[in-house]
Amino acid sequence: MHSAATPFVLHHWKEGGRREQRSGWRGTSPEFGDIKVTSPLNPSSSESVVAEVRGGSIPTATFESRGIHAEVLTLPTLNRMTLRLGDATVHTSRNRWAPTHRGRALRMRYGGDRYRLWAVNRRRYVLTRLPDGEDPGTRITVARSGRGRRRQIAVTVTGRAVAADITLAALFTGVDRSVLTRRGTVRAFVSRAFGLFAQTQY
Repeated sequence: MHSAATPFVLHHWKEGGRREQRSGWRGTSPEFGDIKVTSPLNPSSSESVVAEVRGGSIPTATFESRGIHAEVLTLPTLNRMTLRLGDATVHTSRNRWAPTHRGRALRMRYGGDRYRLWAVNRRRYVLTRLPDGEDPGTRITVARSGRGRRRQIAVTVTGRAVAADITLAALFTGVDRSVLTRRGTVRAFVSRAFGLFAQTQY
C-alpha cells in the first residue's frame, strides 16, 4: 500500500564486545513503525560482511559482500554483493566509470519496480523508485549529520512510498557507498591495483 511518509530520524547504536561488536541505526517512522539497521550483522565472519534492516511493518532485507576482501571490511561494499529483499533477490547493476554521480547510480530491479540509488556526497544519498504507467514513483533523501553519540540520519520522503522503498533507503545506511562518488571510485581502483601488485610479489 502506498502512503505519504512523515520525515523521521535514525540514531546510531552500538552493543557487544570488541570481537562481537554490532552497530547500526534505529528509529521509528510514524507510518512504517520501528526500523533497525545492523551492520555488520556477522562481525566474526571472515568470508562475508552483511548489513540487515528489519522492522515491524517493513520487509527484512540483507546486503552481503563476499570474497577474500571481506576479512578487512567493516561495512559491506558494492563489490561482489548480493541484495535480498524478503525472499527475493534484487537484481543490481551500475556503471562504475560514468562521469557523474547520477551516472554511477546503483540500479535495482525488484518485482516490477525499478530503483536508482545515487550519492550526493559521502554523507547524503538519494533513492528513487522510477515512475511507471500506474505510479508516479517516489524519492527518498537520506542525510547523515553529527559526530560521536550525536550522529543521526534524517530520512525525507517525497511522494507516496511503499514499505519496500523504506527498507531499501534504510538498508544503505549500513553499506559502504563510497564507490558511487568519483573520489571513492578512484580510491577503490588504486586499492585494487595495489592489492593485485602485492599478490604478484609472493
